[in-house]
Amino acid sequence: MEAEVRLCYENNKEAKAVAQAVSPDNMTVPSGLFVETTRNESEVLTQIRCELKLQTFIATIDDLLSCVSTAEKAFSVAKELEVSS
Repeated sequence: MEAEVRLCYENNKEAKAVAQAVSPDNMTVPSGLFVETTRNESEVLTQIRCELKLQTFIATIDDLLSCVSTAEKAFSVAKELEVSS
């Protein structure tokens, strides 16, 4: 099974923040699972390949999207703080 998750952001700074937030997940994955996140300008691309169970594949995508959501919320709060200062 394979998936490509492509996320586009308003600017390079946001894309860099998201890519850095999810990149540590690329380091320790079980054998049979491949996850790689790269950034090109304001776009973040994650490639996922899984030779394991469907549940592992779905859980991996869910984990990725959860980490992305957390990173997006963090820079959204940071933007609000900048505006209110």
